[in-house]
Amino acid sequence: MINILMIEDDPEFAELLTEYLAQYDIKVTNYEDPFLGLSAGVKKYDLLILDLTLPGMDGLEVCEEVIRKYDIPVIISSARSDINDKVEALAIGADDYLPKPYDPKEMYARIMSLLRRYEKSNTAHEQTPKSDFEIKGDTIYFKNSPLSLTPAEFEVLSLLVKHQGITQSREQIINTSGNMSIDSQGKSLDVIISKIRTKLGEKESSDAKRIQAVRGIGYKLV
Repeated sequence: MINILMIEDDPEFAELLTEYLAQYDIKVTNYEDPFLGLSAGVKKYDLLILDLTLPGMDGLEVCEEVIRKYDIPVIISSARSDINDKVEALAIGADDYLPKPYDPKEMYARIMSLLRRYEKSNTAHEQTPKSDFEIKGDTIYFKNSPLSLTPAEFEVLSLLVKHQGITQSREQIINTSGNMSIDSQGKSLDVIISKIRTKLGEKESSDAKRIQAVRGIGYKLV
């Protein structure tokens, strides 16, 4: 079941929409008072339908507070026809704006579309692995610990970190490094890679788990 929080001071309108959405296994809990709505445990709901004309607190203020505190889709449902209200609501972070009056069918369609987008976004976020590397200024952190690198080592590793999982050719690495010896570029790169591996705790090239050599091409960080 989809649980929706609604903050709407028109009880007849709220009841009409609630009854319509119920046929799709969507439960709507409405609060006419925005203060009660905000204290109702917003994060336990899947989506918020928010009116703008509310007693005691403007709907845009409610929207701003919800966006700041919670990761929840917000659809503005309002009879206010001023384009500035719509622009401000979307700028604050509302996901959709449906002006009244509207057919409940359209609200249902927008709810389902918005929930699908959120689900895809959250799934993609969960599937993105967190890197053990982080670049802050002129320092690279590995598992939250700063690495002591020479300028050339920093340039090579930062390139691999920025393109983690993607093979970088020897030419790409050498051309982006201003601190590598031009006379013996190939050997210099191999030496630098070896030193970086050592600083990552990989003593032998056969033990390389982070920086892998791609035969005939270059290196990649995995």
